[in-house]
Amino acid sequence: MNAVLAGLELVLRWDVILTILVASAFGLVVGAIPGLTATMAIALLVPITFFMDPIPAVGAMISCSAMAIFAGDIPATLMRMPGTPASAAYSDECYAMTRKGEAEVALGANVLFSALGGLFGTAVLIVSAPLLAEIALGFSSFEYFWLALMGLACAIFIGSGSPVKGLVSLFLGLFVAQIGIDNPAGVPRFTFGNSNLLGGVDFIPAMIGLFAMSEVIRTIAAGAPDWSVRQTSLGNPLKGWGRLIVKYWPQQIRGNITGTAIGILPGAGADIAAWVSYAMSRKFSKTPEKFGTGHVEGIIESTSANNAALAGAWVPALVFGIPGDSITAIVIGVLYLKGLNPGPTLFLNNPESIYAVFIIFIIANLAMIPLGLAALKAGTALLRFPRRILIPLILLFCIVGAYAVNNSAYGVVLMLVFGILGFLMEEHDIPIAPCVLGIVLGKMLEESFVTSMIKADGNLLAFFERPIAGGLGVMTLLVFCLPIWGALKRRRAAAT
Repeated sequence: MNAVLAGLELVLRWDVILTILVASAFGLVVGAIPGLTATMAIALLVPITFFMDPIPAVGAMISCSAMAIFAGDIPATLMRMPGTPASAAYSDECYAMTRKGEAEVALGANVLFSALGGLFGTAVLIVSAPLLAEIALGFSSFEYFWLALMGLACAIFIGSGSPVKGLVSLFLGLFVAQIGIDNPAGVPRFTFGNSNLLGGVDFIPAMIGLFAMSEVIRTIAAGAPDWSVRQTSLGNPLKGWGRLIVKYWPQQIRGNITGTAIGILPGAGADIAAWVSYAMSRKFSKTPEKFGTGHVEGIIESTSANNAALAGAWVPALVFGIPGDSITAIVIGVLYLKGLNPGPTLFLNNPESIYAVFIIFIIANLAMIPLGLAALKAGTALLRFPRRILIPLILLFCIVGAYAVNNSAYGVVLMLVFGILGFLMEEHDIPIAPCVLGIVLGKMLEESFVTSMIKADGNLLAFFERPIAGGLGVMTLLVFCLPIWGALKRRRAAAT
């Protein structure tokens, strides 16, 4: 109880509340602009957090990402252009409702069930994270090796449509993680005689490049076209909220559970949760023929799932230091910069900070309803903002953010290199998420493997001797083997 009260004291300060509100507004703006993802919003926000205390910095990250995930529904509904990948699964359904003159119903459902989904995911985070942290205190290098490997496996086979392209992305990330002198052998690797690379690749400029700079390059290459809004005025988004809750509560709960479970899986994220939930909604619906014609049922389940996944992704991030998605990958970097090193000891050494994070999640999701309703009214005006003005502003943010990490032009160079890399990857449909996971988990994977091999005197069976390590090992091998087995079965069936 003392830790909870201390967490409340950390959050209920004017500067923290103001930071949450400003970051929420920023997230709504970025999320509502097609192409500017929630991850990009977080990457652009990172340089500003350098000048904040830890709790306001984390509060800004949480509120910005929650609002950006929801705001992606606005252009998806009005223009059939999802603002973020998490809204892509049900953008056709939302747009079909707009064509029928029911945009206010679709957007109202997005606001309400996004907030409820976020609150459900937060409840799971509050309950499960401390319990998992107690278990994780007994983890050794063997368990952390399997966790890191499972995270990479999930990024390939769950978070990617093509496992081969996922592997390419993963190996790029693992290569980047090997650069520098910070390795078990203490030997410079892949520095090519450049002293700047001895310290490795700075994570923040790399993330800004992959997610923000790549979008700038893509928009410039496309000629920065403007967009047209389908509907210029909205009715009452509050219309029918009570009826929707009563009629579709099973879909909402199923979306919450699915989204949270997928969010906890490393590398999956809110967009995968939305696609899976939309498919489940259609499969189990009593009226599947209505899907695609502007049916709110699939929207409710999907929008509940992607916001629940956002909180679920924080479970492995806080407990094990393993990101659940690309957003928490960036957040982990900020936590380390602020001295809040993720892991089970964080729950022992800084319990008040953990409870502050939980409280911020609750505030952010509750604030989503009034702020989201206000954003719906301003959405059409925002979507008329010319891209030719917007892109230079984003480019300025990218340059300042990359430079501010070490007050060095080297950060800007890194950002440009990774911006080009991210652009080329997406042009060839190579997912970025496995690359990010490779960068984040590469060092943990190598260090835990080397440490474990030294402990076991080279005996590989030692990785399965501890009960938890053995269980994690079997699960990881299944993640690798089941997709291969499924592909072989499909090939055999096609041959016959």
